[in-house]
Amino acid sequence: MITLLIADDHPLYRDALRGALSLTFPDLLLREAGDLSTTVDILENEDIDLLLLDLHMPGSNDLFGLLHIRKLYPDLPVAVVSGTEDPTIISKIVGVGALGFIPKTASSGDIANAVKAILDGDIWVPASVSEDIEEIDEAFSELADKVSSLTPSQYKVLCFMRDGLLNKQIGYNLDIAEATVKAHVTAIFKKLGINNRTQAVLIASQLELEPPASAHG
Repeated sequence: MITLLIADDHPLYRDALRGALSLTFPDLLLREAGDLSTTVDILENEDIDLLLLDLHMPGSNDLFGLLHIRKLYPDLPVAVVSGTEDPTIISKIVGVGALGFIPKTASSGDIANAVKAILDGDIWVPASVSEDIEEIDEAFSELADKVSSLTPSQYKVLCFMRDGLLNKQIGYNLDIAEATVKAHVTAIFKKLGINNRTQAVLIASQLELEPPASAHG
């Protein structure tokens, strides 16, 4: 029995994945989650053989969901499922430890092949981009490692800083006291080894997988 966790906030896509995989894997047990915290809860309480992770579901925020789960469960095979097919983004995803990248446009046959390959311990990316995947540099690896040590709340604060919000506005958006925001900012600076907001914005921008216009649109 293989246990797969599909973490995606679109029920229709979860159903499509379920359909694509159940044809190839008759002894498959599928679990589903629609946000990062539910995903972590399931991983905490069940043995999962493979996680199929959508990067843009609630709580995941670009690369953070992947980094956070890799930090908590370093031995868990993770494949990212996403609407993008940008080789630069796929390079980052594989570079920080995902074993595969499955575009949302992939056929059911490709999805099944990808899951088979990853369960066998191989890395799977679409043939169309496999030659364009680049090794990510050491500086980005170090940056990703530091960001993975942030809590989900701290990462939300970092994203709001990237968007230019002041502590008061961040507190309003997250429904927390301004003093709590300040404590988060202090912790973020310490974990990232920086001492001002400009550096924080630069770091957060490097982890963005979509330009702000489409991410917020």
